[in-house]
Amino acid sequence: WDNLQNGTSCLSKIESFPVDKFSVNFAGEIKNFDPKVYLGQKGLRNLDRSSLFLMTAAKLAIDEAMLNITDANTDEIGVATGTTFPHLWSMLEFDKEVLKEGLDFSNPALFPSTVLNAASSQVSIRFNIQGFNTTISTGYTSSIEAIKYAFYFLKLGRVQAVVVGSVESISLVNFSGFYALDFLAGIKGEELSCPFDKRRNGIILGEGAGVVILENENHAKQRKANIYAEIKGAVSFFDAYKIGKYQPQGKGLKLSIEKALRDSHLTTEQIDCVEASANSVKEHDRIESKVLREVLGRQADRIPVTAVKSMLGESFSAAGLFQIIASLGNITEGFIPPVINYKEKDLNCGLNYVVKTLSTRRVSNVLISSFGPGGNNAALLLTKYQ
Repeated sequence: WDNLQNGTSCLSKIESFPVDKFSVNFAGEIKNFDPKVYLGQKGLRNLDRSSLFLMTAAKLAIDEAMLNITDANTDEIGVATGTTFPHLWSMLEFDKEVLKEGLDFSNPALFPSTVLNAASSQVSIRFNIQGFNTTISTGYTSSIEAIKYAFYFLKLGRVQAVVVGSVESISLVNFSGFYALDFLAGIKGEELSCPFDKRRNGIILGEGAGVVILENENHAKQRKANIYAEIKGAVSFFDAYKIGKYQPQGKGLKLSIEKALRDSHLTTEQIDCVEASANSVKEHDRIESKVLREVLGRQADRIPVTAVKSMLGESFSAAGLFQIIASLGNITEGFIPPVINYKEKDLNCGLNYVVKTLSTRRVSNVLISSFGPGGNNAALLLTKYQ
């Protein structure tokens, strides 16, 4: 919270793999991570980095929520995880061993981590959660899709609580992929994450895991949980435009935000803050600014807009949950973090961007948007719990 409030960037030179052959080398990389501090010594061997990230976040969330998981209630608790890339490193390492050493000399312990649901499954195994376990992979919107999935399971009465998580980790594979697509900042400009700024020229990758506990109100009250906020609307639309391309008018994003507002029964006048998806890609930030101005109308010049990716980088599937957790900070800690590195105004991005931390700010309703090239769009509305 201190770093968010102070506008402190976590972006620095990559250390976990060699980057000397690339013209850019920055990322929001987790350094000096020791899972044993959080998870103990046992059961961590052969687990991949993403699984350890997610298990650690789950441990912290479950403990903070004081959610007691027992054999008696395990069937009433589920896990929903949004993720896309975490299995790539394990897949590469296993393939390298098979090709280099042959199948008989490869490490079979690497293979279980090559599947997309490995991290989510490890959470269930570690904490004995048996209600359901689902991995959702819709790219940028995976976090909100996981929240939405859990939301409807709760409404259907299938479970009483859901551990909702999201995780991404940086590896040579996904870094090389984004580099090959010219998607990284610094290839054609300054290596800087500066959402909405005229100088923006691409993303800086981020990594990490976030976990929130989502549950029915009565269940939370009965166990005297600390309730931070409630979900008023969670909506997604698919553009069906072109793979890897933005829908130029942001139609799906606009539909998502409009329906989320309708579902929430909130007016634009009641929105106190927007946690934007802005990631420092020229088209991305332009489309989001355009859509927000169209939806918010006259309120667009009043409502503060922030973008935590300026400090955290673009963590893809995990980004939406980072936005949600930052929004919980907006509501409970009473501040709105700044969009750092914002210096040069872009006429295509004319909203009320937060350039200095707004402290002691009353925030009750936060709009969160999430989208990316390829068609997936989502919006979520969080309201302070009364």
